[in-house]
Amino acid sequence: MKFAAIDIGSNAVRLLFCNVYDDNGKISFKKAELIRVPIRLGEDSFLNGKISTKKADKLVTAMKAFKNLIDVYDAIDYRACATSAMRDADNRYDVVQRVRKEAGIKIEIIDGKTEADIIYANHIEEHLDKSNNYLYIDIGGGSTEITLFSKNKAVVSQSFNIGTIRMLHNKIEKEYWTYFKNWVEEITKGYKPLIAIGSGGNINKLFKMSDRKPNKALPTEKLKGIYDVLESYSYEERVKILGLNPDRADVIIPASKILLTILKKAAIEKVIVPQIGLSDGIVHQLYEKYKEKKLAEQG
Repeated sequence: MKFAAIDIGSNAVRLLFCNVYDDNGKISFKKAELIRVPIRLGEDSFLNGKISTKKADKLVTAMKAFKNLIDVYDAIDYRACATSAMRDADNRYDVVQRVRKEAGIKIEIIDGKTEADIIYANHIEEHLDKSNNYLYIDIGGGSTEITLFSKNKAVVSQSFNIGTIRMLHNKIEKEYWTYFKNWVEEITKGYKPLIAIGSGGNINKLFKMSDRKPNKALPTEKLKGIYDVLESYSYEERVKILGLNPDRADVIIPASKILLTILKKAAIEKVIVPQIGLSDGIVHQLYEKYKEKKLAEQG
């Protein structure tokens, strides 16, 4: 079974194809293909309050291509979710309507709580040591979602309008940043020691740069070292010498700052990076919906 998930983020737009296998009741998810297009809707939304015609044109073109690929791949079902940049855009419904009319893709603009719930649908905590406490951190272009797990259950979850594109363009108020740091410090009291679970494109990239083996935790000290190296280079040097994509070379600095701030406030010494995110959570929810429909048809 193949499902498709579209994540319309503030920095990039992604299309994930994922195969779901049912081996005598044991369900496994395997990524088949991931296409990423760096449209940067957040630059319009956070700076000007609306999506420009130029960016809307690019989004429509990308959605047309995505729709063709979904048809070619014979995906059972798909879902397209737009996050922080579209939430903040005054003309969001005009853009959504245009995409539906011209590309045949229905876009859902989801709020921060729904975004956190979808990420939680990955249920990564089920594969971890239940005796530990975990802080799930997902850093995007427009928002950061944080969920605290204890004894395999979500204790508290919140979405913050703190993201890499917002920070890059100085769109985070000092008071809000202070509130964010205090919140992290407060909710993690009494849950020590804590281990972080990190997701999002920039966290995945930081993990790859660490040369850690898959399933091995990334120490916070190692992460600080990577950040120091990144910051010592100019934007151009990060692209030419470190080989980062142009749309990654700038936002990886604010992503590192956000992540290191959370780790410091929560006194966390290591991060697990399972390389999953919103699109993976969408696939999990699509499969659950498919399974429920099949059971209803049988029963």
